[in-house]
Amino acid sequence: MDFIGIDAVVFGVADLQQCQRFLDDWGTRRISAEHDCLVYETQDGAEIIVRHKDDPSLPPPIEPGNTVREVIWGAADADHLACALTRMGAPQPDADGMPRLIDPNGLSLAFRVSRRRSVTVTATPSNAPGSPMRIDRRSPVYDHADPVTIGHVVLFADNFAAMRTFYTDRIGFTVSDEYPGHGVFLRCQTPGPHHNLFILNRPGKPGVNHVAFTVSDIHEVIGGGIAMARHGWKTEIGPGRHPISSAYFWYFHNPLGAPVEYYADDDYCTEAWQPGVFVRKPELFAEWAIAGGIDGTTRRQVVALDDSGRGHA
Repeated sequence: MDFIGIDAVVFGVADLQQCQRFLDDWGTRRISAEHDCLVYETQDGAEIIVRHKDDPSLPPPIEPGNTVREVIWGAADADHLACALTRMGAPQPDADGMPRLIDPNGLSLAFRVSRRRSVTVTATPSNAPGSPMRIDRRSPVYDHADPVTIGHVVLFADNFAAMRTFYTDRIGFTVSDEYPGHGVFLRCQTPGPHHNLFILNRPGKPGVNHVAFTVSDIHEVIGGGIAMARHGWKTEIGPGRHPISSAYFWYFHNPLGAPVEYYADDDYCTEAWQPGVFVRKPELFAEWAIAGGIDGTTRRQVVALDDSGRGHA
């Protein structure tokens, strides 16, 4: 596998000031904040780059409004990058030194040797009857999240078959699980996390479903989500748990565009992993979920109905 994950996500937005406030609250680290560009990073150095949506340096959008304009994929080293570029048909570097391709959705993809740093995170051990893993210490209560990396991006595909073929055959990703003809979970390295990219079929409406940030464990998902609610940001759905990938999640609306997600404890796949084939239905999106989120002050459920229209109910 030539790529090790997402190195950066580039957004085009209408209001950089609101995005700055959101990213500060989200727990990402501010690297620079100019009037025309924001740069933030996760613990491992994965970048969130935000420019005004009319910035001429941005690739064209694949959907109206605020959205992801480019995903930058990182290779482990120069040799792996060269192998990947050869497989992809040797795209030539642009002025910034990064080769680029356009996927069948119209989304710009750039490629570079990864700038991410190695980070080791120790999740809170769990206790079970007869198997205590956390001894003489309490589980933490987080007052904010500190995202470790950008774990995955989820795209709505105009032409699902073309997108699946492009990312498996040309980019070289591996299928972890699948809704045949409707959705595919793809990882860019083995062994590695369950997915770095998830593609969902939505003919005629290409777009971005969400961008996901990895945190250490379920306690940080909850603590980070409650902190975001306390800051006044609206939950899309969560907290909850995905039965496919096994991850705990919490999604938030935001001024960057599509929802962003805190998630933790997803499956880890080796060569022995057997891809599953599933029927696409809401109960496979969430084993359980809270539609209205949790109030940041009372720390109790916000009573609400899921009216997002995104298939989560």
